[in-house]
Amino acid sequence: MVRIHLGTLPVVVPTSHELVHEVLLGKGYEKGRLYDRMELAVGGGLATNETTHIPRRRAIQPVFNDEYMEHYSRIMAARAQRLSDSLRPGERIDVDKAMSGFAIGSLAECMFSSELGHDAVESVQRIIPVILETMLVRAVSPPVTDRWERWPMTSNSRFIEAARELRSVIDDVIERTSRSEEQQLDLVSLLMAAQDPETGLGLSLRDVRDELATMQFAGTETTAATLTWTFHELARQPRIQEAVVAEIDRVVGEDPVGYAHVGKLEYTQKVLQEALRLHGVTMVMRRVKKDAPVTLGGYELPAGTEVVLSLYAVNRHPGLYEDPEVFDPERDQPDRKYRLSFGAGKRKCIGEGFSLMEATILLATLLRRWRLEPVPGHTVKEAVSAMAHADSMPMTVHPRQDV
Repeated sequence: MVRIHLGTLPVVVPTSHELVHEVLLGKGYEKGRLYDRMELAVGGGLATNETTHIPRRRAIQPVFNDEYMEHYSRIMAARAQRLSDSLRPGERIDVDKAMSGFAIGSLAECMFSSELGHDAVESVQRIIPVILETMLVRAVSPPVTDRWERWPMTSNSRFIEAARELRSVIDDVIERTSRSEEQQLDLVSLLMAAQDPETGLGLSLRDVRDELATMQFAGTETTAATLTWTFHELARQPRIQEAVVAEIDRVVGEDPVGYAHVGKLEYTQKVLQEALRLHGVTMVMRRVKKDAPVTLGGYELPAGTEVVLSLYAVNRHPGLYEDPEVFDPERDQPDRKYRLSFGAGKRKCIGEGFSLMEATILLATLLRRWRLEPVPGHTVKEAVSAMAHADSMPMTVHPRQDV
């Protein structure tokens, strides 16, 4: 375990996967500084709210049942097909930007799929990139005065403006949906109707807004970065790409990619999971609760200590993975408790299945028709924020020769 400064913030970093897992499951920890500084944008959603997490999770979980997931899959497939149809042979595209646009737009349309939310989808596609660009800087920056946060040239002011606009957009759709008599299957409507099965209590309109904002924050960068790195790794390893394409052809055939295909695309999902392992969430911030110290790895951590969990290091740990720097979807996997790309314990990401389904549908839709090749001479670099995303990834689109 080491002590470092993250920007101006002193933090403790556990250096073993056992200690990381212990913190994720430990009762002596709460949300960390990153979530504190994100609360302006996402409010008290599942990612940030400590006191209501369990009952709210029970209420929200049914929103991801099979019936609704099939509905979301049709939205994702239509968006993926539109992206595929927009590509042209020989065209050079920025894969990172294309995947980000797909992920943000797809999730927004699942949220606001009715006519009431058409403008909201476009607004969210513009707002979310600003929040994602500025959130890590905000998390590690020292507390600042209100006057400084309003200064127009700071990342804080951009974050605040985007956060306020996001809340306003969501509030407007919620208000119009609450007045509509038409039953919808979008996430706004489903969350407004959600109830904790144990208590019968539903979500307030503010709770609904907070959950929708949290989903946009948590559910877009992960999907976009995973897809971007998957195309990068497949281009470097043609044998693996051929195996993915063969599975897509066998499972999907000439049909539109649908919910029924997702679970059968097993190798494709292994490829996505391997990309997520190598290039996924870089860190999670937790904090020792303020009422008592904890002991971790034989050391006492005072109450209020900020703890940074390096999932990047865990996912490349030689004690867990043989040749950990190698992209190998066929590798032996460690104990499930150390596969932490979507978290662990009671705070494991509730949208894991949603995100993997979205990525699987997009990958299957594009690879059944196109090959993406790296631009010669371009070196891809990781630009770390909450995700290890690519600084840029230009690739050239080519039609599959056998289609």
